[in-house]
Parts: sequence; structure tokens; C-alpha cells
Amino acid sequence: MNILSIGNSFSLDAQRYVHQIARADGVELDAINLYIGGCSLSTHFRNMLSGAREYGLQVNGHISGFKVSLQEGLLSRDWDVVTLQQASPNSFDYESYQPYLNELADYVRACVPKAKIFMHQTWAYDKESTRFQNILLGETPDTMLAMIKEAYKKAAKEIGADGIIPGGEVLMMLLQNGIEKVHRDNHHASMGIGRYALGLTWYKVLTGNSVTENSFSDFDEPISAEEIAIAKKCVMECLG
Repeated sequence: MNILSIGNSFSLDAQRYVHQIARADGVELDAINLYIGGCSLSTHFRNMLSGAREYGLQVNGHISGFKVSLQEGLLSRDWDVVTLQQASPNSFDYESYQPYLNELADYVRACVPKAKIFMHQTWAYDKESTRFQNILLGETPDTMLAMIKEAYKKAAKEIGADGIIPGGEVLMMLLQNGIEKVHRDNHHASMGIGRYALGLTWYKVLTGNSVTENSFSDFDEPISAEEIAIAKKCVMECLG
């Protein structure tokens, strides 16, 4: 399976362990990420029009150091799945998605007509994040996630997406099941449990395989056996 993400630092987080999780199950899965830090759908759209080689290239969880254009990335191989997402500060505001999302989805289908398109659902900020003061005055992570879910649901319906990868929902479930922190800086996913849970979520959604017996354990920061079990439980309960 070949997966391409058109994203930013949040897709960097989500893709860090996907390839390795699949390999632990004996599944051939290449996860490639075109990223620009903080990149919004409107910026992806402008890059689509200009052909600018602005995208860093993450290959199977590792940053390559190469820069490519959106078109080069899309035409580089036969993709099975392409993911799209909004930048996190705009993720709860569906009005910020359009008309850029529709244009990007059409462009993806023109370049790789056989690929499925999934929306990569981003996640709420930590309760300690000062960004709530600037973006969502007086709101909570629960409220932010509810708004994100609604926006991504509308987005997926509008472009006829093949599905949503519910990373934000899984990270919230971790917190509700005893994991104290899933962020590393109040915004991005933690290098261990946060990124791991996202990777499990992507693997489960895109392959349909259970994660319960998956043996991958080579994390960038320690994760306890209890935390691994909680992450697997949350993913399976969220996705069924």
C-alpha cells in the first residue's frame, strides 16, 4: 500500500510510526508525507497553482531533506491513498476549508484517479495551550474537538472522501482513559504515546487490520506496557 499525505507538522506526527507498525504485522506499506510547517489548505492550493517546490519529504517516518512540488509528489508513484487536512488553527472553522479543499481534491483525482482520498482529522490543543485565548476564547479541548469533528465531517461529505482518519478522537480517548498528556508542546502530538496512537489509528483505518496484537515498540520516547495497552484499546473502541 502506498500512502501520500498533503499536510504539515501534524501529518509529520501522524506518519512517524505508520510504516513500522505495518512492518511489524508483515504488511508492506509506504507512508510518504509532503509537509510545510503550519500549512493551510489555502497555501496548498496556491502551491498547486504555482508548482513551487516548497514541500519537505518525509519517507516512512523519516525526514529526507529533499524538497518537491505538489505535482511531483502526486505523480511520483501510483498512490492507493491520499490524505488531506486543514491547518490546526483553522481546523474547527469549515469556512476556511473552501473553496481550496474542493480544488485540491479535484487536482488529486486528476493526477491519481485510482487513489482513495481520506481526510486526516487533526486534534484539539492541550488544555494548557495559550492559543485558546487567541483562537477559541473561553472554550475547552472538548469543545474544540467537537468543532473539528463537525468540520471534517462536512469536508469529507463535500468532496466525497472515502473516509476520515479520526486521530483527534483517539487522542481525546487516551486522555479519558488515564493517559495524562498526549501533546509535547500543547499542540503537537507527544513523541511517544501521542504519535504511536495516531500511527495505530492510521494503520487500522487504512488496512482494516486489528492493532491488538501488533508488536511494534521502537518509540522515540518511552511508552509503558500499560500505555501501549490503553492506546490499542482506544483505537479498537473508536474504530470497531
